[in-house]
Amino acid sequence: MNPGQVYKVTVDLWSTSNVFLKGHALRLEISSSNFPRFDRNLNTAEQPESGEKFISATNVIYHDAKHPSALLLPVVASK
Repeated sequence: MNPGQVYKVTVDLWSTSNVFLKGHALRLEISSSNFPRFDRNLNTAEQPESGEKFISATNVIYHDAKHPSALLLPVVASK
């Protein structure tokens, strides 16, 4: 990716299930890595298991008229 360039990204969060009761809140966290659950992301394109150079990443989520963003949550009604 190129710094300053805007990319459209779709993230599949896989099958997840949570029960939210009245008054509960939801927080969305965006990261370029999920270490140690998955391999570390060096942000250098080096192999994660042997790379030695790290670069910090800055993630920006655009949410204006030109760059709409959305978090789609399917709702299953309770019985």
